[in-house]
Amino acid sequence: MRCYCCSSKSFDECCEPFIKGDKHPSSAEQLMRSRFSAYATAHYQYILETYTKEKQQGLSVEDLAQSAQGATWFALKVHPTLAASSVDYSVDSLVGNSVSTEESSIDSSVHADAKVEAQTNAEAISKTNLKSISKPITKPNNAIVEFTAYYFENKSMYQLHETSNFSVEDGKWRYHDGVLHDDCGKIKYGRNLPCVCGSNKKFKQCCATKSR
Repeated sequence: MRCYCCSSKSFDECCEPFIKGDKHPSSAEQLMRSRFSAYATAHYQYILETYTKEKQQGLSVEDLAQSAQGATWFALKVHPTLAASSVDYSVDSLVGNSVSTEESSIDSSVHADAKVEAQTNAEAISKTNLKSISKPITKPNNAIVEFTAYYFENKSMYQLHETSNFSVEDGKWRYHDGVLHDDCGKIKYGRNLPCVCGSNKKFKQCCATKSR
């Protein structure tokens, strides 16, 4: 089965080993992809454990499960950014090395109407955490990943477009927070268009069948 994060790999060789704890993500993008897959498969303990220690405070597995109730996460698109394309953000390269804010900056355009709600931080894949917006992390051992995650709720299609901040704690990548783009919210997508998951099938023959 193709991985939930829409990589070219199967779930058991992509995100599943991270979620099970058999392996640890070696990059911020791997962690972000595995957190999406954890939401898609309701592994909320993994989601909690992969926040930074600061952001874990005041959160619980029950909170995360409640925030995700009613949503079916079905596709993920990772956008190329300066942070992802021109800087090596593997754990081995980051430990003991500083990444400047200038190197970590991105240039992305934003468009209309974000739906925001939450109390802790702009969680990449949590409906409840859509409201807290903060500046990118400026300390060493950090990286930025921009992505769009797609989900169904009440048979309608939504997207969550975020630029996320990740940092290394105790030698492991952790999600800290993120900035939501203005195009978050309910969207319309043509049933005859190529599916957003990149399967090369029509949307109506692919992920549209996952709508509740």
